[in-house]
Amino acid sequence: MSRQVFLYDPPDRFVAGTVGLPGRRTFFLQASSRGRVTSVALEKTQVAALAERIDELLDEVVRRTGGNSPVPAVAPMDVSDTAPLDAPVEEEFRVGTMALAWDGEEQRMIVEAQALVELDADSDDDLAEAEERLLQDEENGPPMLRVRLSGAQARAFAKRALDVVNSGRPPCPLCSLPLDPEGHVCPRQNGYRRGA
Repeated sequence: MSRQVFLYDPPDRFVAGTVGLPGRRTFFLQASSRGRVTSVALEKTQVAALAERIDELLDEVVRRTGGNSPVPAVAPMDVSDTAPLDAPVEEEFRVGTMALAWDGEEQRMIVEAQALVELDADSDDDLAEAEERLLQDEENGPPMLRVRLSGAQARAFAKRALDVVNSGRPPCPLCSLPLDPEGHVCPRQNGYRRGA
């Protein structure tokens, strides 16, 4: 069976968003174009890492070009997207690995999110070899979402993604762990329940 690649070049919309209540949210990347929508699930930490890395890569592009690239220093207001995810949100796959690249010729950010794959191996060497084979198999690998974004779209994505990550449960002022609406057992309070 050949690899399924969900390609958006460029997307009409590419955003990070959530479904569910804080503390029980599921995070998604969602790309859409001309009525076609692809949603992939991932972890909160993956969303945060992706957004931070996109900003770092764009900053490096601006630095290396001496400011002579079509990459804005901050997310432009005219491309910001605060709308919710397009419904219904139907998960195509859960993200395992992600990759970023800058296409200097086309002046585009390339974001790839590949499906999580369970590998069976008897040793660490076998596991490393299986992972390498999987990454090299462009035709038969796991499903992948590939999105090509302008610098402005990439900045807007990163800003929204970080806003989504930071909009969850507030941190406890003592231990910095997330506070549930009913409170939490705070290690700094020797296990006493701390209210929200």
